[in-house]
Amino acid sequence: MRAIHVDEPMLEFRYGQRMVYPRDGLFLFGPGDGGRAPINFGVIGTPAGVARFRKWMGSVGNLIEAVNGDPQHVPFPGYGAAFASAWPDQPPYVIDSIDPAAVSRALRLENRNEAIKTTVDLYVDPLVAAANRLEAPPNFWFVVIPEEIYKLGRPQSSVPKVDRVRGSVKLSKSAARGLMLQPTFFPEDLEAAKIYQYATHFRRQLKARLLKDRIVTQIVRETTLAPNDFLNKIGKPIRRLEDPATIAWKILTGAYYKDGGRPWQLADVRPGVCYVGLAYKRQDNSSDDRFACCAAQMFLSSGEGVVFRGALGPWFHSESRQFHLSEDAARNLVEMVVGEYRLMHDGQAPTELFIHAKSSFADPEWKGFEAAAPGTNVVGVQISDAKDRMKLYRPGRYPVIRGTALILHEHRAFLWTSGFAPRLDTYLGPETPNPIEVRIHRGECELKTVLSDVMGLTKINFNSCLHNDRLPVTIRFADAVGDVILAAPQTGEPKLPFKYYI
Repeated sequence: MRAIHVDEPMLEFRYGQRMVYPRDGLFLFGPGDGGRAPINFGVIGTPAGVARFRKWMGSVGNLIEAVNGDPQHVPFPGYGAAFASAWPDQPPYVIDSIDPAAVSRALRLENRNEAIKTTVDLYVDPLVAAANRLEAPPNFWFVVIPEEIYKLGRPQSSVPKVDRVRGSVKLSKSAARGLMLQPTFFPEDLEAAKIYQYATHFRRQLKARLLKDRIVTQIVRETTLAPNDFLNKIGKPIRRLEDPATIAWKILTGAYYKDGGRPWQLADVRPGVCYVGLAYKRQDNSSDDRFACCAAQMFLSSGEGVVFRGALGPWFHSESRQFHLSEDAARNLVEMVVGEYRLMHDGQAPTELFIHAKSSFADPEWKGFEAAAPGTNVVGVQISDAKDRMKLYRPGRYPVIRGTALILHEHRAFLWTSGFAPRLDTYLGPETPNPIEVRIHRGECELKTVLSDVMGLTKINFNSCLHNDRLPVTIRFADAVGDVILAAPQTGEPKLPFKYYI
């Protein structure tokens, strides 16, 4: 056992300039793709929500000072300066017809599946209608939601009995599941049972239902845009938020990405490398608890990501509590990945394909993976949370330095992807940082190379603008992708850019 340090990965911005902190690079140089045409988005919400968005729009076109002198707080220079793309005075497209009374009533329907689907209908229907009506629809939509959607639009939310509204769905969830096993001659029962195919989570269901129409969204709470409009009994905002500059960095980096831009990319990445993260999600309404969906998230050094939906099947193995594909399903999934890679690289296959998963790799699925990528060095990397399995301490005020690795043997290590970051001059976590375990389970590659790749993949989350995440992007969003895929029936394109899911 020995300790090493993996260097902080460099990011590349406009003019080929390199920095380790995304906000530094964007503030000083601009985005890695050099900038784009004026941003093209729409906004949908209640009249009050859209009004709050318009006001917030006016604040982010210009400089927003950092709240203090801490190194992690970087002033937001204004959208145009940060992203070399024009920021409009008004939203290019507006839907402000969402009725707040209709939202409140829908959220309080007794049946939670009916409640969330009815609420999502209020947003999906006008978005789809706009996509079909407009000759040149926006690249993405800001979806501004009232605070009660956040409070009541999640699986664990509960509406007081006195506030519940009787709906039209009379069929229980258990009865609906029974119809899946034993069909009925009553079509109205089958129709009523479909409500349980939709998740009781507003965000996931909204994303899932818009996949087939290829509509990208950025969900924003009204309380984020105008915290001082929502005060408690003592006159303080009901939410404790980050400073305005940080909020602007996070929301607008995601907006630039969803508009089609590339804020930054990893520097010094080996040519021909492709990373794939496997995502699994068990199907709740299946009679067989082994059934799960599988998806592959492909990422390149540029940060481009594509999600591929695989087959639904008995991938969960209760004895090991892990997911494993059949040989055919594994081959078909990676064949889609390699095919897309070839389309993006003039017919060239990847020279190296790293498959990241939380589970280990069984013999049949690994055979399928290798068969789908002949001539490519395929490496299977198992990445798991090692919370409380190992602790390292160092003298002084701050904990272990990010990038510290404890090598257990040539194919396995603990890696601290969170910890003291020299650029930030601090550690931003709430407790002693925990490592992740990185294990080369199949194939051959130098362990330090794999660890360096993992460190790099913690820095290409374009849905935010952080110094780093704790988990690589291949694993970080695995559960979220699976949640969206199973949040509504899927009939559309089996491959879509990553931005549709986050």
